[in-house]
Amino acid sequence: QLVVAAFIFGNTCKTIFEAIIFVFVMHPFDVGDRCIIDGTMEKVYYPNSVLATKAIGNYYRSPDQGDSLEFAIDYATPLSTIAKLKDRIKQYLEQKQSLWQLDHNLVVKEIENMNKIKMVLFFNHTMNFQDFAEKTRRRSELVLEMKTIFDELEIKYHLLPQEIHLRSMAMNI
Repeated sequence: QLVVAAFIFGNTCKTIFEAIIFVFVMHPFDVGDRCIIDGTMEKVYYPNSVLATKAIGNYYRSPDQGDSLEFAIDYATPLSTIAKLKDRIKQYLEQKQSLWQLDHNLVVKEIENMNKIKMVLFFNHTMNFQDFAEKTRRRSELVLEMKTIFDELEIKYHLLPQEIHLRSMAMNI
């Protein structure tokens, strides 16, 4: 009978023990934490035994987090204007130290078709992404400031001329 009881309750006891270890010892999150399980941004329900094997990203416990903004400028933009762009971005981030950390990096990603220069601005928030709405609001403010800087420095991007083929279509009535 002991063997039968061990067979019946053994797996249950093992599952309960693993759940206790996961919840109270590993303790990967608390109520209210914004987490990503296996890279998905959806509401999911997993038993603790399965959850213990998944990659869990906890925004609440994360340090200040980084972000990036990609954009393209015209290939003909002078290097002096690009230097001014870097300075203006630095000035903006210094003025808003409550929102942004000073360490940032403006990188030339690539030159495409001798037509445009693709660039990326890497920057760091002074918060983690637990408050996603605030993160989005801050990023939108930065994008609008970038637009203002582009307008003031007259940085533009023009599409290459497009080839158009015209043909006459005969209409049968």
